[in-house]
This record gives sequence, structure tokens and C-alpha cells, in this order.
Amino acid sequence: MRGALKFLFALAVALVVMLAFRGLVMTVCTIEGDGLHPHFMAGDRVVINRWSYGLRTGEKGSLFDYGRIGRQEIKKGDFIAFDDSIGHLFICRCTALPGDTIKNMIVPGIVNCADQDYYCGELGMIPEERIIGRVCMVLFSHHPSEPFWKGYSKERFCLFQ
Repeated sequence: MRGALKFLFALAVALVVMLAFRGLVMTVCTIEGDGLHPHFMAGDRVVINRWSYGLRTGEKGSLFDYGRIGRQEIKKGDFIAFDDSIGHLFICRCTALPGDTIKNMIVPGIVNCADQDYYCGELGMIPEERIIGRVCMVLFSHHPSEPFWKGYSKERFCLFQ
């Protein structure tokens, strides 16, 4: 009985540590579709570093206001992961920073006209508070139409971005 309790306690601690790591440090998501080809392909499992631009805390209208712990600047060309207001995860390449001009339009930012910074990607303007982190590597790739025991690509294993 005592051994079973130790095992359950160790399992619970491991689960809490894993959830904390995924929530605070890094997370993994799957690329769906070939919109980011040749950098990413459908079925790629990518690692997102949540600390690359600073850990995102809170959001507007919640108990805690939006902020970043250890804030770092986003760079043009970075593949950024962001979520929409209902929690769907998206990945795109940052093509313009706040204050840059695109097609005779200035990307809004705190310095020039907005209450927060925006970044431009293939999917349009992305508010800074929605950015989760930077895609740092392709962990592995599994073709979406294959069963789980086959369809893995040896060429797309641990590719750093």
C-alpha cells in the first residue's frame, strides 16, 4: 500500500511539472496545411519557445492586465505563434514591425498611433498581446494521412529554425 501511494504521488508531481513546463516554457503544436511551405509542412510538430519574447501574463479585461516578463524584441522574419480570442493557435512569419510601412500603410504601434504594438504577418495585423512565442524547431514530422506507426520523415527530425 505504501509503495502504491509513493508511486501515485510521484506520478502526480511529474504531471504537475510537465503541465507547468508546457504552460510556462515550451509547447508543441502541429502544422496543418502547407501554407508555410518550404519552412514547415503539414504534419510537422513544432516546438514553441514561450520565453523567446518574454512570458505573456494576463490579458486586457481579465484579473491581470497584459504584460511580459523578460520582454525581448520580435525580429522581422521570425516565425511567431499566436492565438486568437478563442484560443486557436496560428503560426506565421513576421513581415513588418511597428512603424514599418507596408503598401502605404504604417504598422500601428505604441510610438506612432496605437495603445499596443502590432506585427504584420501573412495573416494580417497581430496584436502583441496575442503572440505566444517563437517557433524554434521542428521536433518531428508525421504525414497526416498515414497511421501513427508509419509516415514519419527522417529528414525532418530536430530541425532548428
